[in-house]
Order: sequence, then structure tokens, then C-alpha cells
Amino acid sequence: MDVVIGEDGLARPAWADGRGTHGDLMREYYDTEWGMPVRDERGLFERLSLEAFQSGLSWATIPAKRENFRAAFDGFDPDRVAAYGARDVERLMADAGIVRNRAKVEATIRNAGATISLRDGGGLADLVWSFRPARTPMPRTFAEVPTTSEESKALAKELKRRGFAFVGPTTAYALMEAVGIVDTHLLDSHRRGSSGVWRPDGRPVGGCPT
Repeated sequence: MDVVIGEDGLARPAWADGRGTHGDLMREYYDTEWGMPVRDERGLFERLSLEAFQSGLSWATIPAKRENFRAAFDGFDPDRVAAYGARDVERLMADAGIVRNRAKVEATIRNAGATISLRDGGGLADLVWSFRPARTPMPRTFAEVPTTSEESKALAKELKRRGFAFVGPTTAYALMEAVGIVDTHLLDSHRRGSSGVWRPDGRPVGGCPT
């Protein structure tokens, strides 16, 4: 078993048990947000951007800097971010409150434009959610939690075809986890099956996904 029983009697994975650096922040994120459905354009653009920035880093780094990211990127408004130019890139590269990686900064700006271009065809949310699988994993241990899937590979390929950058299969899968498209909460976690999208046994709520 890879869950820890907290002082409140609730079972969580060790990374969300409230201990260590940013412990309270990670527990709050796990209890209230991670894995809950996100279906709006700005929300998905923000999470896609943050997952890209997280690539290669500890995830705790990103929640700790999230408000800084929001301030730096105008609340992840795609229209505003897509209009950024060279001066904005340099501004962001000088901002110690975010992750200063030029390739990721430039990818975020590019992805804002790609997000806008999807609007005539249903939008970013419709595209991302169209890759929801028929069933979700049922991990009991961390070793059983996937890092990619056939759906995440297909999503990454489609996003790249649509002009997105920094969206490999692992980043796409992390996005799918974060916004409820899959449920990888451990079976013994108090959050398992809490999103309204998936049942604890891996079946979709309300029948087959649309």
C-alpha cells in the first residue's frame, strides 16, 4: 500500500500527506483540485502550460509558483499570451518567480496561439476531452500508475499536429490526470472516484464517454 493515513483519518499518497516542504500546499491541491474535471479553455490552457513547465522538475515546484505564473502570464488568457513578443519573453526570463526556461516560455506563447486556432473547431476543451478512454486505470501502488497511455500518445500527436509544442505523451498524460480525463488516484485513497467522471472500479459515470 502506498497511501498514508493523515491526522484527519483520510488516506492519501505520500506526496500529499502534508509533510515536508510545501506539504500543506500539496495536500490542499490533492484534496480539492487534482483530478477534478476542467472543461474551460483558460483552465485547460493553464494546466497544459504548467504541465509543460513541470517537465523534468519536481511537481511541488509548480504549485508553489502557481500564483507567480498566473501573474506573469496574464492569468493564462490565451488571447493576451498569444500577443507576447520578444520583450515579453525577456521579461519572463528575468522573472525569478517562475521557471525560467526559454524553450518552455516560447512554447507557452506558441500554444496560446494554437489554442485560439482551435476555437472554430470546438476548442481546446473538446479536443482534449475527446481522448478520454473507455476505462481508467485502477492502481493500488505508485508502481502501477501509468505515465503514458495509447490515448496520451494520440493526444500528444494531435496537439503537435495542431501547432502545440512541449506536449509529449508523458506531459499529455499528466494533463489528463490533472483535469479528470483519467483517474489515477490509488484505490485506497479517499479521492478515488470523487471526480464525478469515473467510478472507483474504473468504469465511467453515466456509461461510455462521449
